[in-house]
Amino acid sequence: MAQVAVVTGAASGIGAAVARHYGGLGARVVVADIDEADGTAVAREVDGLFVRTDTTREEDNQALIAAALAAYGGLDLVHLNAGIGDGGGFGEDDYDAERQHRVLAVNLHGVMYGLHAALPALAAHGGGSLLVTSSMAGVGAAVFDPVYTATKHAVIGLVRSLAPTWQEKGVRINAICPGFVRTPILPPEAVDHIVGQGFAVAEPAEIAASVAGIAAGEETGRAYVLQAGRAPELVSFPKLDLVRADA
Repeated sequence: MAQVAVVTGAASGIGAAVARHYGGLGARVVVADIDEADGTAVAREVDGLFVRTDTTREEDNQALIAAALAAYGGLDLVHLNAGIGDGGGFGEDDYDAERQHRVLAVNLHGVMYGLHAALPALAAHGGGSLLVTSSMAGVGAAVFDPVYTATKHAVIGLVRSLAPTWQEKGVRINAICPGFVRTPILPPEAVDHIVGQGFAVAEPAEIAASVAGIAAGEETGRAYVLQAGRAPELVSFPKLDLVRADA
């Protein structure tokens, strides 16, 4: 029986590449995005289903999962990939509360709503894999976009904290942390600058292949750095022990 995969932010970039990758494997793919034109085109390309989804709306996330179940009868993979940047800074000339709230809504609240909608559905249909797109900024610092960085750290915290509970219900939850990738979140001039500085820029298809490999594995609660020309690298987090009163 063909796998059923739901991918958010799938009208372009990494999400579109993941949709195409799974479509090429014969999966039933549900393409979710607010971009109806490009999202419909990707869904048509993979012989899948497009569901217009504003991930910042909890009801849209619930409707997305319901549509996948209604169309295909099950659920094996969910990739919560939708994300944006440019949250501004904290100086007098770059602080913009509205921009901050928009980045938080998409990158953090949208993931929370997606988790709430998808995790019970995955568990109810025998388990499966859920991936969240974080970023290398989620395991380091990105001084050019601190709000974006904060949200990407936050979703890794969610993944690591939720994984043990949902593992018992057959659901694996992991995060991917891409480096520089040729997607719409990086304008062409930014890509040119990055390349000019000697850094490698991955193509979305390469990231998608790594996503599929991680999703097919047995690990959970992990974060993986994905960079051009390199295999996924597991992020190592320190083990912290609480100090006991009698120590």
